[in-house]
Amino acid sequence: MLAEELISDNIPPLKTSDTGLKALNWMDEFRVSHLPIVNNQEFLGLISDTDILDLNAPEEPLGNHPISLIRPFVYETEHIYEVLKMVARMHLTLIPVLNAENHYLGNISLRGLVEHFAQTTSVQNPGGIIILELNQNDYSLAQIARIVEENDTKILSLFINSDPDSTKIELTLKVNREDIRAIIASFVRYNITVKATFQQSEFSEDLRNRFDLFMNYINM
Repeated sequence: MLAEELISDNIPPLKTSDTGLKALNWMDEFRVSHLPIVNNQEFLGLISDTDILDLNAPEEPLGNHPISLIRPFVYETEHIYEVLKMVARMHLTLIPVLNAENHYLGNISLRGLVEHFAQTTSVQNPGGIIILELNQNDYSLAQIARIVEENDTKILSLFINSDPDSTKIELTLKVNREDIRAIIASFVRYNITVKATFQQSEFSEDLRNRFDLFMNYINM
C-alpha cells in the first residue's frame, strides 16, 4: 500500500493567516498534537501544540511569529512502511503527503495508520495465534506455510520479532482456524518450537478491548 491510498482531508491544514488559538481549537477537535501549515498548496511545515503555547500572542496570525517549523513529509508514492517509520521516529500525530511537484495533497493521521494496520494484520478476524521460535538460518516461510496449509488452514497475517543480540527470531502467525491443535502437533513433529498459542475464545475479547483502549487514548 502506498501513502496516497491513506490520504485524508478530514483534518484541514492551517494558513499563516490563522491564529494560534484557532490551531489549538482544531487540535482539540481532531485529537492531534500537530497541524500542517499550507499556503496555496505549498507545505510550509508542521506546527505543534507546544509551539503555539510558547507564543507570546497566540491570538495573532501565525505568520506574525518567527516560528521554526519542522518539515517532515512523505511523497504520495512512498510505501506505508516509510510513513510509519517517519511517524514513529518523529513522534508525530499526523504526517503531510506531497506530490512530485511538492504540492500538499492531504495528511495521514496516527489513527488512520493504526486502523489500517489493524485491518492488514487481521486483528478482528476470527482464528488462532501461534508464536514460533526459530533460528534465523532455519526460517523458511515456504515450509511454515506448507505445514499450516497441510492442516486445511490459511495464514491471515504474520510478523517477525528479532533480537540483534540473538540468532533466534519469533514468528507470530494469525490463522483462519480457531482449533489449532492439529497445526501445533505438526510443528512439534517438524521440531519447530511452539513458544505460545492463543485460541479465539482466549484472546479475541481481550485483544479487541486493548485495541479499543488504544484508539480511545489516541482520541483523548
